[in-house]
Amino acid sequence: MVKIHRVLGSGIVLSLVFSSMTAFVWAGEVKKREENQQNRVAQGVKSGELTAGETARIEKGEQKIEADRKAALADGKMTRKEKKKLNREENKESKKIHHLKHNEKKA
Repeated sequence: MVKIHRVLGSGIVLSLVFSSMTAFVWAGEVKKREENQQNRVAQGVKSGELTAGETARIEKGEQKIEADRKAALADGKMTRKEKKKLNREENKESKKIHHLKHNEKKA
């Protein structure tokens, strides 16, 4: 009986550790995408592809994603649902960056 409790206890601990690690891996992926998009924006500003207004609009979206990422990690976990939401937001922001960099407006 004691062995069963030890095995169950070990399994629970391992699953908690794994789920916590998964949350931080997902958070790292989101953070990496944010950094990549920041680099794209910086390149667009440097080349004149983005105006000041367009850059401000993108930064506002990036701030929301960062706030949502922090909120998702506030409890120490990031669920699949939260990851999907952040991924959708990143995809939308990426499309916005592409559109704004390739429109007719120049700085």
